[in-house]
Amino acid sequence: MKILIAMGVNDHHKEQLQRNAANAELHFVPADKVREEDIANVDAIIGNVPTELLPAAKKLRWLQLNTAGADIYCKEGVLKDGVLLTNATGAYGLALSEHLLAQLLAMMKKLYPYYDNQKKGIWRDEGRVTSIEDATVLILGAGDIGRAFARRVKALGAYVIGVRRREGAKPVGIDEMGTMDDLNSLLARADIVVSVLPGTAATKGIFDRKRFAMMKKGAYFLNIGRGNAVVTEDLIETMTEGRLAGAALDVTDPEPLPADHALWHTPNVYITPHISGDDHLSATQDKIVQIAARNLAAFLQGMPLENLVDRTTGYKD
Repeated sequence: MKILIAMGVNDHHKEQLQRNAANAELHFVPADKVREEDIANVDAIIGNVPTELLPAAKKLRWLQLNTAGADIYCKEGVLKDGVLLTNATGAYGLALSEHLLAQLLAMMKKLYPYYDNQKKGIWRDEGRVTSIEDATVLILGAGDIGRAFARRVKALGAYVIGVRRREGAKPVGIDEMGTMDDLNSLLARADIVVSVLPGTAATKGIFDRKRFAMMKKGAYFLNIGRGNAVVTEDLIETMTEGRLAGAALDVTDPEPLPADHALWHTPNVYITPHISGDDHLSATQDKIVQIAARNLAAFLQGMPLENLVDRTTGYKD
């Protein structure tokens, strides 16, 4: 059996994967170097290979992603019927929740304008700031990343409300749970709104002019899920009007954001180029490999896989 490993790994990671590979033949090729001939005869792929190459994978039975987001691989025609798709949910909570916390505190404590002042040699008090303590934080997406962020703001004194697709048990660290049906009323209560939503048909454009108008004046908005959850023109209008105190975006629509796009210069919008995850934090890469190695062993033994993605919804089953 042939397995293609198409993601960044070090020698320790290679050893982990080899230990779980039994008699399978592992081929290590960086994702940006993968060609059709590399995937033509493989039974499984570990890593996010370009979707346009996948039709050449005639024998493919399983694709393990090194990302939590699986939306582009769920589109019709990308994978053949019957191909198992798993993601790396569980690997990104630490990195993304810390990134969100850093962005939030930088906005609330006005570190961005102070940094701008520093570069200009301006010694000026920028006025009142806000605190996470006693703030109501609304998190859309109560999976691994949302729960990790909830624990951190909860530790700093916030009241945390989580939102997910359907009702279920309240996770530890979240004070209150709602569903997407409750979103409009919950937005009006929140001082901080965080989107960790995946890119699906149901989430596209969910934050539009009407929803931004439902939020408290002076609230903060953060998006670390998918850029197309936001109607960009509506966010620009909202921020230009000064309705929200700040918006921190690690994802945008379009993406990459063109150099001449108005969003770059919109007041109180702070952008990072979709870098909160990836393998910038070594612990993230370690966890991705651990998930992949466990699934590799399970696949070769004919056992159930963890993090199986429902390709009709884009969510983990």
